[in-house]
Amino acid sequence: MDFQIEDEHELIRDAVRKVCADFPDEYWADKDKRHEFPWEFYDAMAAGGWIGIAIPEAYGGSGRGITEASIVLEEVAASGAAMNGATALHLSIFGMHPVVKYGTDAMKQAYLPRVASGDLHVAFGVTEPDAGTDTTSITTSARLEGDQYIVRGRKVWTTKALIAERVLLLVRTTPKEKSERRTDGMTLLLAELQRPEVDISPIDKVGRNAVATCEVVYDDLPVAVADRVGEEGKGFRYLLDGLNAERILIAAEALGIGRAALRRAVAYAQDRVVFGRPIGQNQGVAFPLGEAKMRLDAAELMIRKAAWLLDQGQPCGAEANMAKWLAADASFQTADQAMQTHGGFGYASEYHVERYWREARLMRIAPISQEMILNYVTEHVLELPKSY
Repeated sequence: MDFQIEDEHELIRDAVRKVCADFPDEYWADKDKRHEFPWEFYDAMAAGGWIGIAIPEAYGGSGRGITEASIVLEEVAASGAAMNGATALHLSIFGMHPVVKYGTDAMKQAYLPRVASGDLHVAFGVTEPDAGTDTTSITTSARLEGDQYIVRGRKVWTTKALIAERVLLLVRTTPKEKSERRTDGMTLLLAELQRPEVDISPIDKVGRNAVATCEVVYDDLPVAVADRVGEEGKGFRYLLDGLNAERILIAAEALGIGRAALRRAVAYAQDRVVFGRPIGQNQGVAFPLGEAKMRLDAAELMIRKAAWLLDQGQPCGAEANMAKWLAADASFQTADQAMQTHGGFGYASEYHVERYWREARLMRIAPISQEMILNYVTEHVLELPKSY
């Protein structure tokens, strides 16, 4: 095992930090408060070529791996942007993986360069009100009429739907009861989103409000067959193929939030004087921060391992899921301790840790809950009976 830090990775970190330095915590607090998409930040990252870091060079990207993409998103979150910054980017960075791998040449030529340049925003439409994590139970349907599909149904938690031009939409082209397996009969479409047949409603959320998440209703939306990703009926497999990358990048973002929260907590513990001494001199304050540091560093090791395995084309399902669980757990524990370190001021918006706390809490739920990851680990790693 080689723990030598690669020069390229340090250059990536430094370059991303320089971009993020122009967007301090106050910028993100304002965007969150106003529910405004961070266009200035997004455009700056696009101009630097960071959005296309994992898109093949043939389509205008940098052709780097998940390791490099994870470093970019970690640094964005760690800058204080947290999920408001990372979510503005990450769907473009990894969301088009099914198109990269299974799309036609015409589809790749039409869409990937625009994603890499930051011109094309794409949302992800999978979750439904009555299906949730049970993806095989989705009911949004698409019937074939000539050279187009007609889509009807409802999705929830579609991030960036208000601004996205397209949506990677998972639909049923064959009802579940008529499919040989539950995972059969689902198809992935790259559909137009800003059309009269689509109704988009933002969902009020506790945090990460600079990037809207929406309920989307599709009322006979036409989608050209040419905009189908891969073969009909195999969409679920295409979706699964990109989940490990998603887990790793989400874990990196959680790690970044934890780093931001710890940085704020340590600075406050050094500066805040009570009873004639800085509160960080007290073990009751210092020890939990030391534990948070260890938890974050341990989670980072699993993230790096999972990313390396994926980039080497090796199986990494267990490691990717573990990385997400560990990073989400460490991030929230750190953000919670940052709140505790600040005392009453931790509840005040001006210190920003309450924003980190709200966004770190999300990571234990989305895009998959901690409990579902434990289901995966106990079944596929420990080989215990399936619980659901």
